[in-house]
This record gives sequence, C-alpha cells and structure tokens, in this order.
Amino acid sequence: MDALNQRQPARALALLDTPLATEFGGADEVRALTIGAALAGQLASESGRITSEYSLSLTPLERAQLLDGQHDYLKATVLRQLGRAAEAPPLLASAERAFAEVRDGRVVSVAWLRGQVLGELAEVAERAGQTAEAERLHQQAIGLLGTIYPGSPALGSARALLAGLYARSGRQGEALAIYRDIVDDANGRPLPSLRSVMTPYFALLTDRTTGVGGAEAAADVFIASQLLQRPGLAQTQAALARELSEGTDEAAQLFRTATNLARGIEQQRVSLLELESLPDANTRLADQIAERRARLGQLEQQQAEVLAKLAVYPRYRAVAGDAISLADLQAVLGEGEAYVKLVTLDSDAYVLYATRESAKVWRADATPRQLERLVTQIRESIAVVEGGQVNTYPFDLAAARKLYVQLFAPVADDLPRLRHLVFEPDGALLKLPVNLLVTDDASVAAYEARMKQKGADEYDFRGTKWLGRSTQVSTSVGPSAFRDVRAARPSDGKRAYLGLGENAPIGTASAGGSRVRAALEAGERCTWSPNIWANPIKAKELREAAVRFGSTAQVLTGDAFTDTGVAVLPDLAEFRILHFATHGLVTAPQPGCPPRPALLTSFDKAEASDGLLSFAEIFDLRIDADLVILSACDTAGSATVGAAREAGVRSGGEFALDGLVRAFVGAGGRTVLASHWPVPDDFDATGRLVGGLFAEEGRSTAEALRVSQLALMDDAETSHPFYWSAFAVVGDGAARLAR
Repeated sequence: MDALNQRQPARALALLDTPLATEFGGADEVRALTIGAALAGQLASESGRITSEYSLSLTPLERAQLLDGQHDYLKATVLRQLGRAAEAPPLLASAERAFAEVRDGRVVSVAWLRGQVLGELAEVAERAGQTAEAERLHQQAIGLLGTIYPGSPALGSARALLAGLYARSGRQGEALAIYRDIVDDANGRPLPSLRSVMTPYFALLTDRTTGVGGAEAAADVFIASQLLQRPGLAQTQAALARELSEGTDEAAQLFRTATNLARGIEQQRVSLLELESLPDANTRLADQIAERRARLGQLEQQQAEVLAKLAVYPRYRAVAGDAISLADLQAVLGEGEAYVKLVTLDSDAYVLYATRESAKVWRADATPRQLERLVTQIRESIAVVEGGQVNTYPFDLAAARKLYVQLFAPVADDLPRLRHLVFEPDGALLKLPVNLLVTDDASVAAYEARMKQKGADEYDFRGTKWLGRSTQVSTSVGPSAFRDVRAARPSDGKRAYLGLGENAPIGTASAGGSRVRAALEAGERCTWSPNIWANPIKAKELREAAVRFGSTAQVLTGDAFTDTGVAVLPDLAEFRILHFATHGLVTAPQPGCPPRPALLTSFDKAEASDGLLSFAEIFDLRIDADLVILSACDTAGSATVGAAREAGVRSGGEFALDGLVRAFVGAGGRTVLASHWPVPDDFDATGRLVGGLFAEEGRSTAEALRVSQLALMDDAETSHPFYWSAFAVVGDGAARLAR
C-alpha cells in the first residue's frame, strides 16, 4: 500500500506478483516477474486512471478488493504466457467478481481493466461454445466502457470484439454495422490498438469467392485502414511530437497548448463523470454538475480553435496525419493516375486501387508472412552487406514477377499503362520499391533462355519489362500527406539549389577525433567509430548539378558542411532544392544501442558539432523546398547502411519511409528523393540518375527519374536493379520541378 500512496502503481502491482513468481520458481520466476511488470506498466499507462489510486472515497476494504482483482488478472495473464492457459479462466472470473462487488463495478480507476477482463471471459465462453454468454459479456464490457470512456480506444476494441463474434457466428450484417460505427466514431483519429481486432472487418468487405470488393468496399477499407496506424509510424510520430513540444516557436507553443487542453478535457470529463455517479447527484449537486459541464464545453471550444491554427504548420501535419475519405483522395487524382494502398494485417494483406473514376479492393494472394519472405528473397539478390562490403547477386527476376502477380493480379494489365502510380506501402513492402517488379512472364522466360547460352551474363537484365519502365512511380506516406503535398504552393525560394556533402574526414588530433575518442575512452558504448567519417562521398554530383543552375546554386562541402552550420544558414529557406550527398546512418552504433537516424556531416572546430545531422535536428530546420534529395550512399561499411530506421523498418539498408523522410517533410520539404539501399558509385550510376533530374526543363520529378532510370536499364553494365531502382520519390512525383 505504501507504493500506492506514493503514486507508484506499476511498482505496487509488480510487488503484488512476487508470490506468484516464487510459486513458479527457477527460470519461470524470472519470466513471470518480467511479464507481470510489463503488464503492470501497460495497465498504468493505458487505463489512464490507475495513477490516481484510488478515489479517496473508497474504503480500505474496497481498495483491497480491487487490488485482489488486479492480482488475479495479472496471474491469469502470466499463466497464459507460460503456456498454462487452462488455469486462467477461474482467475479471470475471480477478478471480475472482485471488480463487480465494489460500487456495482463502476469504479472509474479500474473500468478499463474490468473491460479487459470481461472481453477475455467472453473469448473463453466462445471457445466453450457458449455464444450467448460470450455476447452478454461483450455487451457488458461495452456498456461499462461506453459510460466511463466514451470514444476511447478501449471502447472501440470492446465493440470490435463483439463484431468479431458476430462475424464468426454468421451475423455478418450486424458485424458490419458495428465495424462501420467504430470507424465513424473515430472521426479520423488513429487507433493503432484496433489493428488486430479489426481484421475480420476487411474479410467481410471482400467477396468470399473472388476476394475482390467494389467501390463501396474500397471506400470502407480506405477509411478504416487509415485508423490502423502501423507501429513504426506511431513511434515516429511520437518522436516528432516530442521534438515539436520542446520547440520555442509559435507552432510549438500552440502544440503544447493543444496537448494541455486535451489533458484538461479528459480530467474535466472524468471529474464530471465521478460527480454524476454519486448518490442523488442530480438533486444535491446539480449546480456543480452544470458548472463542470460548462467548463468542459469551454475547453473543447478552445481546443478546436488551437487545432485550426496548428493545421497550417507542416511540422504539426507530420505529427497528426488526419484520415480522409476515398472520394477526397480521388478528387485530387488526375487523368492516367492511380493510388494503390497496401494494408497488412495479422493474417491477410489487402490492396486498394483507386483512380479518379473507380476503385476496388482485394485480398492479396499471399499472407503478410509470405510477402515478408518473398521481399527478403528479392532484397538479398540486390544488395547484401557481408564483411563490411555491399555485395550484389544476380537479381531474382522470377520472385519479382511472382510478387507482382500476388499483389496486383486484378489490375496487372492496368498498372503498366498508367502515367503515374502513387503507391502507399505497408509491412514488407516498406523496404522494396515496386518499380522493380516484373509485369510479364515473357521477360522471365527470355532471361532464363539467355542464361542457358554459353557465356551469358547473369547480371544483364536489358529488355525486362519492369513496372518502372513504363510508369512513373511515387511513394506515399499516407493519403492526407499526399493530398496536402499536392495542394501545397510551390516554394517561394529565390535560389534554386543547395548541395551539401563530402564531409571532412576526422583525424586523431582534430576536434571531432578528440571528441569521439574521448567518448569511447569514457565507456560510452553507443558512440560511432571514427571510421565512419573516413570515407566521405565525393562532391562530384553536387558540383555537376550546381553548374546547371548557375548563380542561383551553392555547394557546401568539407569543413563548411557541419550540422550546426546547416541549422544556422540564414538563407536555408531560400533554396528550392536541397541535395545531400553523404552517408546515412541507420544501424545502431553497437549491439543493444538504439538506432538514431542521421546524415553524416563534418565536425566544426569549436566542437559544437557532433558530426551528425540527426532526425531531431532535421525536423527543427526551417526549409521551403520543392525537393529534398538524399543521395546517401554507403562506402564506409555495414555500420552506415541505409537512411533511417526510426520509422519501423527493421534493419540497415531499408527505406526510411517514416524516419528522415517524414522529418524533412515536417521541416518544410514537399517531395523527398530517398534510397532503399546504399546507392552505388560504380559506373557513375548515382550521378547519372541524379543528374538526369535536371537535364530537361519542365519535367515532373517522377518522370525525370524514370527517364534517367531507362538509360541505366538499357545499359548492360547498369541494368541490374541495384544500379537504377534504389531511389524513390516520396510525395507527389507529378509536381513539376522548376529550375
């Protein structure tokens, strides 16, 4: 009880489980303690009310009863984790009795937890064939949470569990109605906790025989999928939100105000609820209730006004990301364009295809796990880091064809005829560009026939019908982001181009070398080795691009290219194109250290710089750029593969869809050109690709990149996708690139 009095609920709950851990003994004791502590922390954070432990109006006996219920629930959870699920139901029932006996089960501080218990008891009943009892328990949980936590993710989950029961019981109409109500009530607010419990909804929306749904089903899938935010994106937005909250400008001040108002609204709502639950509240406390209701209304009005002001700031939009309807998206698509959205759930993947005039959705002919294996197989034929070197193998053409068919079979003939494809990836496809997928069987057959000939070059893929050969491809981080970038005004910058790169190598006697060496000697494990600064990317491509823009261009290299220097450039917002040719860091410096996305820079002599333009520092830049190019290749070894990981992709060399890219968008960039893997120096492939972006006035970014890629596709030395496919246009590739 001391821990509770000291506002340490997680510690108190872990202590309550100590006898349980002792009961298991040995290795199980450690597992039980770990699980119990983790769950206790989850309970404390998700319920949002346990930290108030408990209302002072509760008697010591009532508090003890609630603690007993929590202990039983924790024990049931640990038993399931230890493979002893059959022992859990009696404990769940005991927990429910304990919660129900205190104030008719309506104690606000444990309502969320009681809803969890009721939901799990309903699952036990369903497994036992007691469908009516399962429905009753689900309804009871919904009634409880609907009163105390209206509009909460917990209520949404409880309702989705009931809908799932209906779907499995042949009551599809009732299930669909509940799922649609959940989506409508979310009002565009992301609910990532619903990702697993909403899975049956998508299955109901597609035809059981063909796996395809029409325009109405596509509209339902589209809006629902935006609510089921993937974990990586949620983590990235949380990191950006922290950075925004710590700022000093008007956007940061408004964001802090909005956050405080949200907390105040929740506190006022719960306070009102507690007051209304007291005996004879409507007669004895009518004035206080009216006062709190009025105050709640005032706070909600203030919140709406602040959010309206915040919406104009790119940094806030990068953090928020509201949901839009399919009709809203279709309205911004042009002739010859299609938006394709992939949604990966627990056991199935769905693909949505929308043009200005039509839409459809279908279940992919592969599970998320199968997609993961196939993408990994393809990636390993492109670039693998071995012994500190990036090695390339003959591309797996058959796998690329198979993936194309599994994902896009219903529109396989349409995609190559599109002018512009906007693809929003999910799951495994976050780390593979779709422009390298093969659109016909003949390409595979022709390659295999050539390989049977004497002296055949297995790296020669000329003549292959890649998706990117005929179609411009853009990558989208989300529907609202695509809509916003398409609607954004062009940059007002007076200067055309700023190139940054070729960091200065550090020596042992330099300021940077001394700083890194001192950190390592001090035992700071999560510090990069000085070797990563040893092989800077040459600034050739920067200087060649700058020549095209004449006096409106500038290039900063060597000692002038520092993270602190970039941040304080007085005319940074005047450049319409920012081009970084430097190493991107994604992997952790040492095993067990967290990844910290960054671009490599030089150190400054004053030791103010750490030689890294970090994820947070990028987000804090003030830019006004139509295009940001991240030509971040890796010649320094496996420690510097890729371009960011805080987005949820899992290892080095994968595409930083939600990391550095989203940070640059939040800073004021409209479209970002970034790489899925370390881009090569061989055959001047990267220079030819990037140089082609500026070769002709008036082309769109995606078309300019496609034309550059065509030249490499048709060159035997660079026809392997490793050389031409790495770059992805993130944003609106159809926008014209002004010189």
